[in-house]
Amino acid sequence: MRAFETEKTDVAEVDRSIYDIKDGENAAFEVNSGLTRDIVEKISEEKHDPEWMREFRLKALDTYNKMPVQNWGPSIEGLDMNNIVTYVRPNTEMRGKWDDVPEDIKNTFERLGIPKAERASLAGVGAQYDSEVVYHNVKSEVAEQGVVYTDMESALTGPYAEMVRTHFMKLVPPTDHKFAALHGAVWSGGSFVYVPAGVHVEIPLQSYFRLNAKGAGQFEHTLIIVDKGAYLHFIEGCSAPKYNVANLHAGCVEIYVGENARVRYSTIENWSKNMYNLNTKRAKVEKGGTIEWVSGSFGSHTSCLYPMSILAGEGARMEFTGITFAGAGQDLDTGAKVVHAAPGTSSHITTKSIARDGGISNFRSSVTVLPNAKNSKSAVSCESLMLDDRSRSDTIPEMDIRCDAVDVGHEAKIGRISEEAVFYLMSRGLSEEDARALIVGGFAEPIAKELPVEYAVEMNNLIHLEMKGSIG
Repeated sequence: MRAFETEKTDVAEVDRSIYDIKDGENAAFEVNSGLTRDIVEKISEEKHDPEWMREFRLKALDTYNKMPVQNWGPSIEGLDMNNIVTYVRPNTEMRGKWDDVPEDIKNTFERLGIPKAERASLAGVGAQYDSEVVYHNVKSEVAEQGVVYTDMESALTGPYAEMVRTHFMKLVPPTDHKFAALHGAVWSGGSFVYVPAGVHVEIPLQSYFRLNAKGAGQFEHTLIIVDKGAYLHFIEGCSAPKYNVANLHAGCVEIYVGENARVRYSTIENWSKNMYNLNTKRAKVEKGGTIEWVSGSFGSHTSCLYPMSILAGEGARMEFTGITFAGAGQDLDTGAKVVHAAPGTSSHITTKSIARDGGISNFRSSVTVLPNAKNSKSAVSCESLMLDDRSRSDTIPEMDIRCDAVDVGHEAKIGRISEEAVFYLMSRGLSEEDARALIVGGFAEPIAKELPVEYAVEMNNLIHLEMKGSIG
């Protein structure tokens, strides 16, 4: 056995052990698998929904039952909703003090580094375990600025109930696609954020989503409203242990960016490779506002993820920066969408994807410029790196330009690692696998520098560890 193959076995086990922690099954309640009217009504009852939300769920269920599964993109034939449990309540109430969280759940998040991150650099943290938020806290100095950061259930029935009602699934209606309808019927957990006009939240807020239950789905809803002239950086992380049955993630993120406001939304998803990640994210940006997406997709068996920005006000801006790493048994279909709906708007999409060991990494972009969006600009750039002849990477751009006075461009590059570069680095004393990992790390570096520090380190470690033993 070659030396690096032995090292690969050891390192890979250490790497995945962080995420592959499996807590014992200790749910306080869970619904039967499948999706029926009785199950949706039971979820609504367990959540103590107001009547309008109960009716919303049932209408979304009807929409789900009438809509076909998409006939494009990666196959999701291995996902059978009859085998998915849509609601699992952990054996705890939501806590505002970390010490009050049950030990088994607390230990899981401790190992993932969430409390440490909170203490070090975060303004507030929400932690969701299966279908419920188990911990939520926001620093007093942030709350004193009038910033609201709480779980969705509390927002649904608290002082901001009317704000939730007027914004909930208005950007992503259940009629958008089949899994948006599914989300509308069975959603649970997630975060609500409101930043008042002129307030700059100088340090990030973070939510972390952990799915422990085998054969279950997670359907958290994140609603963010940032008022005129305000600023927010929101970080989302997610992971799950690996099982030999399908799990499903079909969350939803809705972001409202006010006039001259700015929001940065950073995501690192490290789902296990039995996960179907069918997530929907969408932002509406008013005059002079900015939405920045930073996205890293490293896990899941199959992903369909295309954050969308609606540039609704004059001079609104969107930036999307993403990286995807697909390995054996992964089909990751990712990208971004933007609609220029006002004059002088601009968008810039930059992505890098890496495929190895037979993985599939596809990039899709959709740029729409409406007739009134004069003097708008859009640039799309995607680069793909394939590490062997068994992997695949495709670029699938779509442009719908309905205005002549615009500047729109698209470029794509697909390539392999240069053997000359590997040879050169080996001549300088590096092993073959370290040389290749260094080249891949350099390819990904422009994206990594946009990530929060702890996630950039995680990404670089993951790339290096995944590269170990992938040669030959």
